[in-house]
This record gives sequence, C-alpha cells and structure tokens, in this order.
Amino acid sequence: MTFKHTFVLAAALTTAASLHAQQGHLLVIEKGSQSLAIVDPATGQKLASAPESGFTGHEVAASLDGRYAYVPIYGNSGVGKPGTDGSQIDVIDLASRQVVGTITFAHGVRPHDPVIGPKDHLLYVTTEIDHTITVIDPSDPKAPKIVATIPTGEPESHMLALSHDGKRGYTANVGPGNVSVIDIPNRKTITTIPISKSTQRISISPDDKMVFTSDQITPRLAVIDTATNKVSKWIPLPSPGYGSAPTPDGRWLLVALNQTNKVAVIDLKSLTVAHVIEVPDHPQEILVHQNGKTAYIACNITDQVAELDLATWKVTRLIQVGKSADGLAWSTR
Repeated sequence: MTFKHTFVLAAALTTAASLHAQQGHLLVIEKGSQSLAIVDPATGQKLASAPESGFTGHEVAASLDGRYAYVPIYGNSGVGKPGTDGSQIDVIDLASRQVVGTITFAHGVRPHDPVIGPKDHLLYVTTEIDHTITVIDPSDPKAPKIVATIPTGEPESHMLALSHDGKRGYTANVGPGNVSVIDIPNRKTITTIPISKSTQRISISPDDKMVFTSDQITPRLAVIDTATNKVSKWIPLPSPGYGSAPTPDGRWLLVALNQTNKVAVIDLKSLTVAHVIEVPDHPQEILVHQNGKTAYIACNITDQVAELDLATWKVTRLIQVGKSADGLAWSTR
C-alpha cells in the first residue's frame, strides 16, 4: 500500500521554524549505502552522506559537543545470521564529514549499539560476539581508548539502554530472548530476565522505573519493573513491535510496528495503546527529540525518516535519505 499524506503549508512552516530553533542535525544511518546521513531538520533536507570505512554501520551516537558521530561497523548480515564480523568503530567528524578516528578490536566482535554514559560520558557499545559491552574513553576523538569490558552473560546482546543515573544497563539479547541487567559502576551482570523465544530492541522510561522490550513471537511489549528486575506487565500490540522510545515527560512510549508499517503510541499511565499511526514501509528505530515535540522514525524499505508531531500525532514530513535508513541520533550544534 502506498503511503500518502497531504500537508498544510502553515503547519509545515511552523514545524520548520520550531526545528530551526533547535539548532542541531539529525543523523541517520544509511545501512545499504555504508554511510551516515547528516540532515538539516529545519528544511528536511539531507546535507551530506559521510562514508563509512567498512560494511556496514547499523547504529550511531553523537558526541556531547555535537562534533563527532560514533558508528560501529557491524558486518554484512543481521543479528544471529551468518556473515562478516565487524571489528571497528568509526569516529566521523561531522564538519569535514570524514572518518578521523577508529576504534579497533583485536578480532571480529560485531559492535552494534553505541550509547553515551549520562554521568561518566564514556561510550558504551554492545559487542555481540564476545557477549559483552565494551567501554570506551572517547575524550580523544582521533584515538579513543578501550578501557573495560562488561560481560552480559548471553549471546546476541544487540541493543543497550542505560539508566539516567548511569548505574544500570539493560541489553536486549535477541536469540536467547532475554534481558541482561548490568551494574555499570561495578561492571558486572546482576541478573538475566526471561522475555520470550526472541526479543528485539530496548528502551527505558525517563524516571528509570520501567524498561521496555518487544516480544518477537507474540505481538506484545514487556514492561520490566527495574526495582524487582521482573516483567510486571505485558502490553498487547496490534502487531510485533521493534524499536521504541519514550517522550521526555514520561507520558508516552512510541513503538515501531515494522511488520505492519505503523507506530503504536502507548499511554504510560494506563499502559495501553492509545494511538496507532501509519508510517512508510518497515519502521525500524524511533528517536524522540529532547524538546518532546517531535519524533523521527527511520523507515528502512522506503529510505525515509518520518517526522511526527507529538501534539497532533500526525506525520508532518517525510525526509528522504540514502538506502536502508536505520539508526538515528541527534547532534547538537
């Protein structure tokens, strides 16, 4: 089914003005092009594609000063599937749009999801083959240093969420279908929470009380109580979920329904689906801007990012990027 929207000019101009005031760039992984798109959110135009050094990046994180992007080079296949095992992370200078530094592992580890520590400002990256999270000091962008590894106790630790106090980490372990709970300061695994035969992606509420991950067998979302490290509730979904992201006020959780080309909006007070929004083909990842007004949804098949107004729950714009849009990040100027 073709995805169509008619946009009102006044609304588009208002959105553009609001985004321009945010003074930042949207970063989008172009997985099929082995590159990183740099998008001006005020105009909705791609400014450039920065080439990666290998095949291929899936996820991206931006440095706190907005100057650099960290892109782990994962490999040429999906999680748990045969293929190459990436062994490096590119550091891309967003001004020159070139790789200026490389974090190299001694062997293939399939580095995947990079997250900046909210308190220590270290870079945490899932390293699937080693069943670990690798901890990196990024203070010298041209020569970042690996400072530690943290065992997850499980294979296919694909995605990572960190608590806002920097004390806990949670990995979605895809094939095992569980979540590892990590003690970040002491760099050890606390426990493993069973979810399903397979799970995907992970996010955490702004108050650090709930962690969310999508069951890939049954269309439902697991809500983990971080006080007990147990699933406290299952939220039925219209179809299996994928990436998710909460709004900064903790009111809503957006979940990509990649098999049915929709986004479910969950009311975090009632823990029920309140809205279902149509988006382009195969939504993967969701990024909610810190202002709480706008969300971006990477749509893999159509090579687009859908821009969603969180006040009206309407898609206000489709941003065209390179092949196979995936990981998203925001780079503050």
